Amino acid sequence: MLGSGRRCREGQVAVFGPKGELHARLQKPLVGIGMWQVEFLCSRPLMDLLDEFGRTPVPPYVKREGTREEEMEDRERYQTIYAREVGSVAAPTAGLHFTPEIFAALAAKGVKRAAVTLHVGPGTFRPVKAENIEDHQMDFEAFTVPPETAAAVNETKARGGRVFCVGSTTVRTLETVAARNDGAEGAGRGEPLVAPGSGASNIFIYPPYRFKVCDCMLTNFHLPQSTLIMMVSALAGRERILCAYAMAVRENYRFFSYGDCMLIV
Repeated sequence: MLGSGRRCREGQVAVFGPKGELHARLQKPLVGIGMWQVEFLCSRPLMDLLDEFGRTPVPPYVKREGTREEEMEDRERYQTIYAREVGSVAAPTAGLHFTPEIFAALAAKGVKRAAVTLHVGPGTFRPVKAENIEDHQMDFEAFTVPPETAAAVNETKARGGRVFCVGSTTVRTLETVAARNDGAEGAGRGEPLVAPGSGASNIFIYPPYRFKVCDCMLTNFHLPQSTLIMMVSALAGRERILCAYAMAVRENYRFFSYGDCMLIV
């Protein structure tokens, strides 16, 4: 994603670090405004250099002066307590609400917890500009569903329990694998609803989508005309979501990454 106001050309090189330890060569533009395929050339392991010179990609509406103290705080705060894998361009914000104390309280109530991975891409935040929402194309995002998570979801659904998805990333991952499993109408009759595995998802969930896995969802308040608000409208109903948003605006709720959230049941 390029922020320069100048016109970029194939073959141009950006240099990072006081000694030029990292070079990024533009190879070709990709679909989407300001998106390019880049080749990194570096003298040390790339992830080490990104960790040293990079900055936590907090959203632009979160104002920062660029101090070292702010950067270290963002690296801790703009992250879920259960994060494990490197790869997302942003934190899955619904998970920011959890603390070890909340997890302990849920466990004490008998709530079981299972994890999935989906690497959030910039396409998640791209507004829907198509006149017909069916013409909007979602970017692919990599996901992984571990065997223990698939087993936990299948067991829960088979006994009539409810699956609470924390955030749109979890919803997209589980609904993608269920759709790949042909919707698994046989769940509860010996056929698994969710199969473990890895892949890439470009599922676009909007009304009137029929959810196969997600029963309840914890999610932040999202931007208008976003794919995310269309997803929650598919689960809760458009009118109910608009009513919730009207109340959130009226009561001065905080929106977006560090904002308030809702539980859709």
